[in-house]
Amino acid sequence: MNSPVLELRGVARRYATEAATLTVLDNANLTLHPGEIVALVAPSGTGKSTLLHVAGLLERPDAGEVYIHGTPAGTQNDDTRTRLRRETIGFVYQFHHLLPEFTALENVVLPQMAAGIARRVAEARAQDLLARFGLASRAEHRPGKLSGGEQQRVAIARALANKPRLLLADEPTGNLDVGTSGRVFDELLAQTRAEGLAALIATHNPELAARMDRVVTLRDGAVVAG
Repeated sequence: MNSPVLELRGVARRYATEAATLTVLDNANLTLHPGEIVALVAPSGTGKSTLLHVAGLLERPDAGEVYIHGTPAGTQNDDTRTRLRRETIGFVYQFHHLLPEFTALENVVLPQMAAGIARRVAEARAQDLLARFGLASRAEHRPGKLSGGEQQRVAIARALANKPRLLLADEPTGNLDVGTSGRVFDELLAQTRAEGLAALIATHNPELAARMDRVVTLRDGAVVAG
């Protein structure tokens, strides 16, 4: 088997409150290999988003380490963590967070240009991704002119724009109606598999979770089989 894209080893995450210190993650361990799509299913408030933020180098662990392609990353300096996020990780959130003043195409182009990719190359990649998501005819529309499902598909295309090796998604279809959710999730899975990514996808939907390669959950701050 290929070496892991992501490893969490003994990760802890704690937050200070007025009353006490709240431990959200405690000795959390997780390994994702290339091409593996893993569902993260756990009740609200148990730390799913925190786990994704630590795995995605948005938060530092209070103990333990995050490894990206075998390189210790969670405790690196901010510049290194930013570079690793840009080069390796794609994020999809429950709400699309598209830039409203830019078109669908521009929303997918901009992250590539921020990574130093020439505009011509970035536009070609963006057009290809939007076409894969059935959005070729909507490329010049701003988010306000797109449906909720279309906005989220643009957000997924944006997450894939810089050819990440790891995709992290936090309830990516949780803000959509059932029918639209299913269609968007179909496309998310198809493109994730086509790109050969490792993916960790948080969802409340057991039917969606069952379609992934395996399921994990959080119990007392630790990652366990679902």
